[in-house]
Amino acid sequence: MLTNIPYDLTDLLPDNDPQRVALHNEVHARPNPRIRLPALIVYVVVINDGVTREKECAHLRQLPGQQALMLEQLENNFLRLRLPGYTLRWERHSEFTRYSLVQHLPEIAQLGATDPELLSSLTLPQSWLADIPGRTFAAIKLAMVPGDIQQPEHLLAQARRWFGGNPVVASLIGREAYSLAVTDFMLRHSGFERMLVIMPEDTSETRAGRVSQRLLEIETYRLMALRGLPVAKQLIPELTSAEQLLADITARLENKAASDQELLDILIALAARVERATVEHAYRFAATQAYSKLVTQRIGEIREKAMPGTQTIGEFMQRRLTPAIATVDATAQRMSYLSARIAQTSSLLRTRVDIQTEAQNQQLLEKLTHGQELQLRLQSTVEGLSIAAISYYVISLLLYVAKAGKAAGLPIHPEMVTGALVPVVLWAVWRATRRIHDKFFKKH
Repeated sequence: MLTNIPYDLTDLLPDNDPQRVALHNEVHARPNPRIRLPALIVYVVVINDGVTREKECAHLRQLPGQQALMLEQLENNFLRLRLPGYTLRWERHSEFTRYSLVQHLPEIAQLGATDPELLSSLTLPQSWLADIPGRTFAAIKLAMVPGDIQQPEHLLAQARRWFGGNPVVASLIGREAYSLAVTDFMLRHSGFERMLVIMPEDTSETRAGRVSQRLLEIETYRLMALRGLPVAKQLIPELTSAEQLLADITARLENKAASDQELLDILIALAARVERATVEHAYRFAATQAYSKLVTQRIGEIREKAMPGTQTIGEFMQRRLTPAIATVDATAQRMSYLSARIAQTSSLLRTRVDIQTEAQNQQLLEKLTHGQELQLRLQSTVEGLSIAAISYYVISLLLYVAKAGKAAGLPIHPEMVTGALVPVVLWAVWRATRRIHDKFFKKH
């Protein structure tokens, strides 16, 4: 983190990027807890959908001496409160908020006890846990005790009694200074799971904190990853129905058993159904993938070593979690594949419609061409009639002119003159018509 420096950084460096300090301090935003053995950790995870920081801050103010807690102290999504006899950590994430209480483990609940009761020894105010805003998603009681790790089989036998004889999952964790982690992954009537970690006497507080955080995160991320499983199971019948409908549409498209418009309407409705499901659940499936990777990463970090006669945590997760994640992945891929097949079928239908449209356009062009030919023929006929009519009127006018000239004393025979001019008039009218026709088409 940035610390106090006796000189001004602005004398040595350009101005800070607005995000520099926040991103730099992000690696220190959630420090590992420091735990002194023997310790009891009560860990509660709630879904914070609809829960604001204001509500969570108001609940934290109910702790002793925290009435002056400010909302600004929760801006970094992490807060550690040191209270008389215990420490409380508050951490807010995108989908959930977790509360971790660390206090001393009573002597009667330490290694050697048989199925000890733990909640009665909590130092929290009564009903404070029950009033946490949100919906409980994970709750774990983790006991961390010292023990002689050189006798792991003897410790495992004691751990079995501590769990009341239930079947347990156990691992030796760590590189050289091993610790024994034991759990049964069972949800008890109290709503809590149980975990037990036995560590050497000389284990440091920071190592105990790291071990506890990784174990708690494994279970948290396991449950968060499984949130996609009910969604996948709910979608399976709907996807099956959609696939059958798409197969029917494809068959009808192949056999031309329905009109294109009818098929198009059905296909659009099907595409809308699948797209809605994709939009609604794509985030959940992506989150399942992300949380599953975190589980695998945290299991790798604890560096497990098997204990004879028990499954390791990694083996348990592989056998119980992997099939669920595979179901979610298969459903996501199936939904994506179905969407692609719908798009391809739509493309085929559009191609057929385009071909039919082109054929109709070709027929329309042929009809238009035939109509234009008829129009040209009619136009030629009309032009011929027009020439004859115009010539008739011109010749009639010339006949009247010739008669007028004869009446005026000119030595002419009107009919003979008019008859002689008929070819000239016809040629002149035809020529004038052609010039007008040529000039019109030249402009257009």
